[in-house]
Amino acid sequence: MRFLLRLASLVALAAAVIAGTIDSIQSVAASTVVVTPISDAWQDVSPATLTSLQSSLSYYIHPRFYAFIFQWLMLQPAFAVFLVIALLLWMIGYKKPPVAGRFTA
Repeated sequence: MRFLLRLASLVALAAAVIAGTIDSIQSVAASTVVVTPISDAWQDVSPATLTSLQSSLSYYIHPRFYAFIFQWLMLQPAFAVFLVIALLLWMIGYKKPPVAGRFTA
């Protein structure tokens, strides 16, 4: 299970790097800071899953949660959201080193 969590963390980190690279290229081309929200990035990649998630969240979850949390999250920069997801997955899948030393009896 830890392997899958760390693999998912790696994929989220790669997505964050790609999103950050795209934002930096667009920023250089526009000569101003361009930050792509996660909703725009998701809409470009897979619009069907975004509308499906929005409809299921608005149906199964309380409307205030949908209006406040989900709308706020969709306005955040894509690279930042993926970085936070990568960090959380890595923290969940982290294996602590043993407390005792290597050569303890």
